[in-house]
Amino acid sequence: MSRYPARARDIVPPAVVRGLGAGLLCALAWACGGAADPGTAGDPRSAILPEGAPSDFFTPQPVGEPRGDGERPQIAHVTVVDLDGDGLPDILACDAIRNRVAWIRQYPAGTWTETPVTEDVRAPAHVEPTDFDGDGDLDLLVAGLGELFPSDLRIGSVVVLENDGEERFTSRVAAEGIPRVADVRAGDLDGDGDLDLAVAAFGYDHGETLWLENRGGWAFEAHVLQRFSGAINALVADLDDDGARDVVALVSQEWEEIWAFPGPELRQRLLWGTTNPDFGSSWITLVDLDRDGDPDILHSNGDAFDYAPANSRPWHGVQWLENRGGMEFEPHRIADLQGASSPQASDLDGDGDLDVAVVSAYNRWDDESAHSLVWLENNGQMQFAMHRIARSPTHLITLAAGDLDGDGDADLVTGGMHISGPYDRMSRVTVWSNGGPPAP
Repeated sequence: MSRYPARARDIVPPAVVRGLGAGLLCALAWACGGAADPGTAGDPRSAILPEGAPSDFFTPQPVGEPRGDGERPQIAHVTVVDLDGDGLPDILACDAIRNRVAWIRQYPAGTWTETPVTEDVRAPAHVEPTDFDGDGDLDLLVAGLGELFPSDLRIGSVVVLENDGEERFTSRVAAEGIPRVADVRAGDLDGDGDLDLAVAAFGYDHGETLWLENRGGWAFEAHVLQRFSGAINALVADLDDDGARDVVALVSQEWEEIWAFPGPELRQRLLWGTTNPDFGSSWITLVDLDRDGDPDILHSNGDAFDYAPANSRPWHGVQWLENRGGMEFEPHRIADLQGASSPQASDLDGDGDLDVAVVSAYNRWDDESAHSLVWLENNGQMQFAMHRIARSPTHLITLAAGDLDGDGDADLVTGGMHISGPYDRMSRVTVWSNGGPPAP
């Protein structure tokens, strides 16, 4: 139900049913491990190939500051970006326990140094680099939960860290006193030539998806798009190729739906939903996975804070929603993975198509078959075989991909979220260097 800890309970509430259709039928089929009605969506599991051999060509290296004595790291988000423009990719990380947005700079090549960008945003959940003010350097958009754990207090915030060009940052508060904020992205949502902000305010029992209209001079006007709790992502893209920017929101809790708000009107449209209120949506990523020229949706479901203590579910996994045009999306299940989170697409084996890397935040860690990092190999026909990479560290909730060492292939970065046991294989931020698969 939630990437961020939400309600822990013993009884799941009745399903909230809206938008019955192919997506819903596929969700039910995934939960049962079977096929949907052939007359609607065909076999939603036909894209899953038998599991492949484990992969040992990723080499892990902890980067940034080590965890402190007795510290249980809470890294909510990582991303790869060359923040200072020196030609070497860096890492940004949101550390919710330290209230820190960290810049883990790579300089010289292969050497990593962590510097706090800010420690003034409580429980930062997401950081997005973008040139918000158009001055040629990268500013940082920060989503502040205010508190990692459940709360209906209006303690969320949206902060823009304005870069002066020398990686010194001034905090500009775009919104505060709103439900706990899980995500913020930039886009010109009203077509007036400047960047606005799409915001996922997760909340707890009360939340919302909204956009902040840029009024100039670091002033913003809030417009609520939808008042559902559990908003995890609010992404910006042109889904229907009409030239206007659309907002795409993943809503968890009891809703378990993906919504679009097509621009410029930004009226809501349901793209996908399930009647399983325990589905555990955890993340969406927009990517042209089939490379047909339009953005598709990568979606993981692996949250496990529906009950106390946290527990994984057999229907957890990864699916992609194929953009069929006209705001219609066809779901395809591509992996079963308990605790699945933060799927990222990249050509990991250098064969010219997009594979998918995924982490697991909640799993049966006492089981040797439980892995925290896997990749899904695309056979070129949009069918995927899982390869296990690692079972340590555990509780990996966030993942990013990028060529960190300049050798032409995609490396991985992970962050550990250790808010439940066991606590024997903990990590903050880890780089996984891709040495490339062995020659066939």
